Amino acid sequence: MFDFTKKVIISSLLLTVSLSANYKEVTKNEVAQMEQLELFKRAQIKITKAYDAGSIYILNVNVQGNPDEIYLTKDKKLVLAGDAIDVSNGAKITAPVDLSILKGKEAFTYGQGTEEYYLFTDPECPYCKKLESYLPQIANKVKIKIFYFPIDSHVNAKDLSLYIMSQKTTEKKIAAMFDASDNLEKVKATKYSQAELEKLEKQLEEQIQLGMSLNVQGTPTIFDKDGKNVIWVNLLEKFGIEVK
Repeated sequence: MFDFTKKVIISSLLLTVSLSANYKEVTKNEVAQMEQLELFKRAQIKITKAYDAGSIYILNVNVQGNPDEIYLTKDKKLVLAGDAIDVSNGAKITAPVDLSILKGKEAFTYGQGTEEYYLFTDPECPYCKKLESYLPQIANKVKIKIFYFPIDSHVNAKDLSLYIMSQKTTEKKIAAMFDASDNLEKVKATKYSQAELEKLEKQLEEQIQLGMSLNVQGTPTIFDKDGKNVIWVNLLEKFGIEVK
């Protein structure tokens, strides 16, 4: 989170309010009015997107060249920085992201269902592996676009990502997604031509950059078709699966 040039103390709150599930984008005219607030002018805050979430405004902002997300109360008297949590489900309240940049960039698609989701995952992330262990139970209900986002602290995550992405068919990529981490020696021993390695690394770097542009900060991160963040446990519970 940002620091204002002239120290402005902003509390990080858990919002005990009822927030609308359908965010309405704020008009350009109202955005212009928000930018005339004294704090916004003094801190050089530019609003790139604004959404009416029912009880608050969610603002995607640029603060002296740095992107961020903040919240503005409906009376426009209080700016909140930090995480806003929906008390009904424990989900972080965030503005929908623009998923158009992801079109055709996925490593592969999992599932044959009608409900579409976008998953940023790390092959060495224990929570990602936990999620993936349940995916076969919902394969006929969802269609998940898979993107790889290896975390630096996971020493084998990049090699595993490249290995999975290197498979020649979707079926083989899916199989590798499920079992590659259990066959690390095979993954480490895999040889690529220079051209193939450069192509895979370029594709992986593109997926990482896409994730960063959508403010993906950890894995697994899931978005629904409308660009709203979905907690993976809640997704499974939606289909009647209890995570153990």
